Amino acid sequence: MSCPASFPANPSRIILTGFMGAGKTTVGALLAERLGWDFVDSDLLVEARTGVTVAEIFEKRGEAAFREVEAAAIRDAASGDRLVAALGGGALEIASTRDLVAGLPDALVIFLDAPLETLLARCAGHAGGPVRPVLADRARLAARWNARLPWYRRAHLTVDTAELSPEAVAGYILQRLEPGIEGGGPTTNGQFPDRARSKPGVPA
Repeated sequence: MSCPASFPANPSRIILTGFMGAGKTTVGALLAERLGWDFVDSDLLVEARTGVTVAEIFEKRGEAAFREVEAAAIRDAASGDRLVAALGGGALEIASTRDLVAGLPDALVIFLDAPLETLLARCAGHAGGPVRPVLADRARLAARWNARLPWYRRAHLTVDTAELSPEAVAGYILQRLEPGIEGGGPTTNGQFPDRARSKPGVPA
């Protein structure tokens, strides 16, 4: 996936990326609600296609099979306009998915960032959240995180979520969108000029 050419002037799609625990699902649902757009979560799309949970796919068919179904689900869903999509933490490991995301017209790609320790603590402490099979393989988590960071960092926009609630993250993104949607645009390098803080949340 090459770096996006420029921040889209009037995004019709918002793509959220980041590691597990970054808050993609929670923030994505909030953004979609406030914008009046559709929301999709790639894990839920996979489960709807297969009729089984992500954990069951990992257990019975393996991660490679899951990534294939995930890539197809993202490809089909991404064609919609007025869409907020939360990608699975490993979705960008697949070259075809990276290319798809980079080539989507009028798509704003946002990386929800936080230290690895914070992300894992959120996953461990989020009772009732999705079962995450890769958490059982703690030895590989740091390697997965480091391998994915270069892909995450090619987003148009990076938001540090470590000390922000999901509501604050969603509100901050909306404030930085182009006037065609809501609020003003970001700075030219895609970074926020400040880091307004709120009480820590536990995004899913």
